[in-house]
Parts: sequence; C-alpha cells; structure tokens
Amino acid sequence: MSSIFEALTEQLGGSALDQISSQIGADRSATKEALPAALGSLMAALAKNSAQPSGAEALNDALARDHDGGILDDLGGFLSNPSGGSGILKHVLGGKQPALEAGIGQASGLDAGSAGQLLKVLAPIVMGALGKQRRQGGMDAGAIAGMLAGEREQVARRAPREGNDLLTAILDADGDGQVIDDLASKVGGGLLKSFLKR
Repeated sequence: MSSIFEALTEQLGGSALDQISSQIGADRSATKEALPAALGSLMAALAKNSAQPSGAEALNDALARDHDGGILDDLGGFLSNPSGGSGILKHVLGGKQPALEAGIGQASGLDAGSAGQLLKVLAPIVMGALGKQRRQGGMDAGAIAGMLAGEREQVARRAPREGNDLLTAILDADGDGQVIDDLASKVGGGLLKSFLKR
C-alpha cells in the first residue's frame, strides 16, 4: 500500500499539475519541483502537531468535522477554484509559514508568493486525504497520529534517495535524523540557505 505522500504526489501530476501551475501563476517545471517538498513539509508539520495527544485530538476533530475526503473525488473541480487553505496553514504552520515559503521558493525557483499559494492549494488536499483514510479505516486520534508518524518517516527516507535537497534540509535540518523540531529556526535561521549553496 502506498503512503498518502506517494499517492498524492502521483495524483497531482498530469492535468492536475497544469491546473496547480495556473492557479499559482508559476512555471510548470518549477511547480513540479516544489510539489514534493511542499507536500512533505505539510505532512511533517501535521505529524509534529499530532505527536501530542491534544494535537492529535484537535486534528481528529477537524477531520471529522470538515474533511471527509470528498475533495479527492472531484480534484479537478477543486483545483479550478481552490479554497480553505489559509485557515489550515494558520493552524498547521503558524508563524513558521513564511520561512517555509521562502525555503520552497529558493530551492524550486518559485517566488515566495507562488510557494505560499502552492501550500494553500495543497493543504485542503492533504487534509482530505487524511480524512479519507480516517473514515475508511475507522481511525481514532491515536491511530491518525501513528499514521502520520509513519508518513513522516517514509518522506524522510525518500527525500535523500531522490536527491530532493530542500525536503532533506527541512526534514533533517540539524542532521540528527529527527524530523523538524523547529521549522522556523531551522529554515528562517539560514541553515537551509547555506545547505542549498553546497
């Protein structure tokens, strides 16, 4: 069974990628370059947030209330008029969002504004994928947290293997094998910038 990250990376290719590029006003190749890093960063941030029971319960409640996975049944329709991403990003990333946008932009060739738009487009899709898994698997908050922890580790293993320098830097910015413990300080503090200059 493929991971949510892998399934979404595949699903967001082809015509979906064309729609995303159009929505964020960016070159298709730059959008394609940025997509895995943006998806992986969102998954990692959700995993971090749900590592504590209160965070897992909050995520479970949000999925139950607003994200049943139906968005994936008409992805083209959603991508023609995406909405809802800003609120999700505020909860998931908080003050870390500008640093992540800048990092994605630096590595992919997107400007920070386009990177921010990309995250806004992807956030409801990621939540929809999680909600679908929750509904189909009858998962509770603890099971969702466990699933996200597994996703985070899969993304961390995949990034260096595929040469995705940005995702590697974000997932393991201090080189200790631990996924983002403080995204703002790692990316905003300049470590990612120096990493990308290697």
